[in-house]
Amino acid sequence: MPRLPRPTRPNRLAPYRFTGGTAVLTGAAGGIGEELAYGLAARGSHLVLLDRDAQGLDVVAEKIRRRRPGLRVDTLFTDLADLDQLARTATGILDAHPRISLLVNNAGVGLSGTFGQVTAEEFDWVLRVNFQAPVLLTRALLPRLNESPGSHVVNVSSLFGLIAPPGQAAYAASKFALRGFSEALRHELAGAGTGVTTVHPGGVATRIAESARTGSGVGEAEDREGRDAFARLLTYPPDRAAELILRGVRRRRARVLISWTAHAPDVLQRLFPASYLTVMSRLAPGAARHAGSRLGAREAGAGRGGEEQGSGV
Repeated sequence: MPRLPRPTRPNRLAPYRFTGGTAVLTGAAGGIGEELAYGLAARGSHLVLLDRDAQGLDVVAEKIRRRRPGLRVDTLFTDLADLDQLARTATGILDAHPRISLLVNNAGVGLSGTFGQVTAEEFDWVLRVNFQAPVLLTRALLPRLNESPGSHVVNVSSLFGLIAPPGQAAYAASKFALRGFSEALRHELAGAGTGVTTVHPGGVATRIAESARTGSGVGEAEDREGRDAFARLLTYPPDRAAELILRGVRRRRARVLISWTAHAPDVLQRLFPASYLTVMSRLAPGAARHAGSRLGAREAGAGRGGEEQGSGV
């Protein structure tokens, strides 16, 4: 067995300073991403906003420019499923911004259906957007982040980066992968002064239910039932979710869990790692019954008229 590297003794990181820094934020056209953009601007951060919804992105950017005319707000139309396009976008960000202090990988997509109900292309699409795109952006921007003392990385995982219900094989795989990547990165950067926060949202009130993609093998009635059931669980305000994330960034939190729908399953998974779904079904039969059908869709993002790219449950 190979020897593991000795853990770096972490430095106690000073609070993150938003004012005057430049934040790169994906999935900024709606939901939690939109609210994060407003919150960052209110704290004095210059913004580089990415999304595949160009119209929604422009609306968010214009609101910020009117409210905070002294800030620089750049918008970049980017489909995270196209990794070649994203690589070119990252190069453009580096060329245009000599100093970057915050990267928020918030965008993502949802897909419902069991492993047998989704095609290989659908499965790989989720992995590209939810995992490979954040890794690509982090790899491209991390050297620039490390040049800025006190910089920070935020990766928005999901409730399904903590638990993995049936019907969410692709989504849970992508979100567990993002969680593992984030935790390893946090340990690796412990002595470098760059912080890493992993976010696990629960039921945030966005257009998540109607904008998620459904696997090719999922029947219409099953899909409609799952959408309607999950929509009733989305109650947590996205502006409050964004505020929790930004407080976590300032305090250099390793993890931020949003709403009881993330906190309670996190505890149950720790207590009952092999049977947490059985326990959940006894405690909350309705929620557990429909967990696999819609909870893996995205929590916040550019869900106006297409697949949503935001942050997930």
